[in-house]
Amino acid sequence: MEITITGRKCSIRDSFKERAEKKLLKVERFFGDDATAKVTATVEKTRQNVEVTVINNGMIFRAEESAENMNDALDRCVDSLVRQIRKNKTKLEKRLRSGAFDSFTAADESVTEETEFDVVRTKSVILKPQSVEEAILQMNMLGHQFYMFINSEDSLVNVVYKRADGGYGVLVPDME
Repeated sequence: MEITITGRKCSIRDSFKERAEKKLLKVERFFGDDATAKVTATVEKTRQNVEVTVINNGMIFRAEESAENMNDALDRCVDSLVRQIRKNKTKLEKRLRSGAFDSFTAADESVTEETEFDVVRTKSVILKPQSVEEAILQMNMLGHQFYMFINSEDSLVNVVYKRADGGYGVLVPDME
């Protein structure tokens, strides 16, 4: 697994890099050597945030945690990633490395496996061309956490959403 570790508003110590590489070995057993992992550490006033993103065969796994100590945040991130993978292991086994889940026993499972997705509502939306700023305004007026629209600049379907840090994000399709 290729691991990239970056720091925002801080310099990353070698001890943190070593710990991150050691912790990500837990996750690497699911993916093998062809996956890439990006670890981003950010220091804010009293909190330290760690974000781990693992990309493998077009699938993206992401976890973000914050704690007073960067190592604690890293531990929580890796635990969260493992929990996500375990929760969806039946669906993921076909896409991930065969045999990656053999080491899990029924007693080891602390997370209930999700075998079906329960879609309780389907809603049709009218998409109209608008700018990102107009879409954010519309989302806020509706009181939603996300809003789908056709971007007037490129005529592609985009989604704007509210981020946990108070900012906004835009999802743009990548036609690979």
